[in-house]
Amino acid sequence: MRFLLSRRWILFAVAVALAAWGATLLGQWQFHRLDDRRHENTVVARNLAAPPAPIDEVMSTSMATSPDDEWRRVTVHGEWDDAHTIVLKYQTRDGGPGVDAVTPLVTADGHAVLVDRGWMATDNSGGDRPTIPDAGEGQVTVTGYVRSNATGSATAVSQLATRAVSSTQAAAAVGHELYVGFLDLASQSPAPAHALAAPTLPDDTSEGPHFFYGLQWWFFGVLAVFGFFYFLYDEWRRGREESDEQEA
Repeated sequence: MRFLLSRRWILFAVAVALAAWGATLLGQWQFHRLDDRRHENTVVARNLAAPPAPIDEVMSTSMATSPDDEWRRVTVHGEWDDAHTIVLKYQTRDGGPGVDAVTPLVTADGHAVLVDRGWMATDNSGGDRPTIPDAGEGQVTVTGYVRSNATGSATAVSQLATRAVSSTQAAAAVGHELYVGFLDLASQSPAPAHALAAPTLPDDTSEGPHFFYGLQWWFFGVLAVFGFFYFLYDEWRRGREESDEQEA
């Protein structure tokens, strides 16, 4: 077994140890993500089942909405500002291209909340603004699902169009003091003349692939250790055969 002290086998052993250690950490990371997903599912299921609350109990114009309030339903009264509807570009449904219409709903105290009114099919490639049906005139009561602001460069608003919704980025474009975050429209009273396709609700029963990915990484770790000992045995066996041949 003196061959284990050779430079080749020392480097081999170190590489296998690092591979097994890395696979173990990646497996643990996937199981942590599974725990996070289960927590998110619990929050979503609870919020979807909860009765609607007044918007001021959940959202604010100065502070971000708590992650524990994501997908909670709130009710708000106001008037639509169709002139400042933002087009949410590059949205697909069943493989078809389209856009979402995000319209400010202005409350009696002058504050407004962005409401994603839904999806419509369009050939819009991002260069031309499609014709969006008006949300309607007069006072309406809207119930919507609370959503947190998106982040990153995709939230930039140019010519009332964006690729991701952020009330922080949209405030200057719409000219209102906005609630932080936005709503996905659940219902509107009175109903609009031209309703758009309703938002897709999250699946609070799916845990994703994290469990199997975690097992897969741990299997790779075990496989690396098994392979090391297999090659160790094979090297020892060949050494014994060569020694026996020399003695013969």
